[in-house]
Amino acid sequence: MRTLGLDVGTKTIGVAASDALGLTAQTVTTIRRTSLKADLAALVKLVREYEAERFVVGLPLNMDGSEGPRAEATRKFVDTLTQATGLPVELWDERLSTVAAQRTLLEADLSRAKRREVIDQMAAQFILQGWLDARRPPSEAFDDDDYDPEM
Repeated sequence: MRTLGLDVGTKTIGVAASDALGLTAQTVTTIRRTSLKADLAALVKLVREYEAERFVVGLPLNMDGSEGPRAEATRKFVDTLTQATGLPVELWDERLSTVAAQRTLLEADLSRAKRREVIDQMAAQFILQGWLDARRPPSEAFDDDDYDPEM
């Protein structure tokens, strides 16, 4: 089951997609927002292309966990997205996802122009990867006593 992760902003929507097993998130694209109709058409096209079965959308909470105007706008967008695609949408706390993406891009020594080009899709990747990791059952701890080199 593939999932699309979204970082919804006022000017852009960063998009990431999970692999088919739901283990890793990869960056996909940045949609430049022009109108709600065009935004939804671009997302429907990506749903078909990636055979996605759900969305995870970053919810921009304040640092104290409260919701402000951006969170309210995101919830309205999610309602419209659900109606337009018929797919389930889950909200995921996106606090610091853009900061983490920026830090990663700085460590990669990308130019300012290249960072600006990919920051939103990197934030979407962090949002989706966090959601994927939280859904994964805890793995059993490996015990050296259980290791048998003959197997």
